[in-house]
Amino acid sequence: MSVEYRRVRVSSALSRSGLYDLDYAYNPYAGCAHGCLYCYARYYTPYREVAENWGRLVYVKENVVEVLKREVKKLQRGVVGVSTTTDPYQRVEELEMLARGGIEVLLSSGFKVSVQTKSPLVVRDLDILTRHRDLVDVGFTITTLDDEIAKLMEPGAPPPSARASALRRIASEGVETWIFLGPIVRGVNDSEENVRKVVQLAAETGSKLIYDFLRLKPGLEKHLEPLERRFPGASTTPRWWREQIAALVERACKELGARCEPSFPPSKPPSTAKITDFT
Repeated sequence: MSVEYRRVRVSSALSRSGLYDLDYAYNPYAGCAHGCLYCYARYYTPYREVAENWGRLVYVKENVVEVLKREVKKLQRGVVGVSTTTDPYQRVEELEMLARGGIEVLLSSGFKVSVQTKSPLVVRDLDILTRHRDLVDVGFTITTLDDEIAKLMEPGAPPPSARASALRRIASEGVETWIFLGPIVRGVNDSEENVRKVVQLAAETGSKLIYDFLRLKPGLEKHLEPLERRFPGASTTPRWWREQIAALVERACKELGARCEPSFPPSKPPSTAKITDFT
C-alpha cells in the first residue's frame, strides 16, 4: 500500500499526556504508515484527513524540533512518551530524523523519555540513548513472533523478527527495555505457544513485559475484517477469555522468569493507563 506524505508546520511540539506514567507526548508525525488493523490512534489524531486515511496519509511536522527547543525552556521537567499516536520510527524517520532530533533535545534538557516503536530503526540512535541511559527506556510492540501473522495484523510494520533483534541490541547496551504484548487478539495471537515465545524474549533481554487485549472503538470492526475472515471471532473479547489469557501470560512470566504487568493495572483506570494506542 502506497503512503502519501505531506509537510505541515506546527505551533506546539509537546502535548499533555493523560496516561498515568507520562507527563507529555511528543509525536513528530501525524498518522502512521504501519497501518495496523487494530490501531485506534486514528481516533485521537487532531487531523481529520489523516484519521480517514489511516495508513495511507502521514503528516510530517517539519518544524517540530525547532518548536520543541523553545518549549523545553519553559516547561517543567517530566516524562515524555515518544510517541503516543504514531510510530516515531516509521520509514519516513530515516530521512526526516524528527524523532532523533526531538529525543536529543528532550534528553539534553533533563526530560525523561519513553520510546515505543515497532521499528529496528531506533538502533540508529543508540549513540543518544546510551549517552542518557539514566533518562530513557525503549519499548517494542511485539504482538507475535510469527512474521506471517504479524504481516496480516500490521501490514506496513517491520517484521517482529527484526524488532526482536533490535531489542536484543539495545538491551545489550544497558538501556532499559520493555515489550508490549498487545493487543492480544482472540484466536490470532493468544495461543500458549505465541505467548510463551514473546515472554521468553522478555526474559532473555531483561525486558519488562506489558500486556493488553484488543480494545474496540466504534467503527474499528470494519478495519478488522481481514482478521475476521481468517479468524472468525477475532474482534470479540469476552470477559472469560480475557481472564483466561491474563492467567496464561502471568503463568508464563512466572515460569520463564520475566517481569510482567497488565497495561491497565487495577489501580489505574483504562482512560489513564499506559499504552492506549498500540503504536
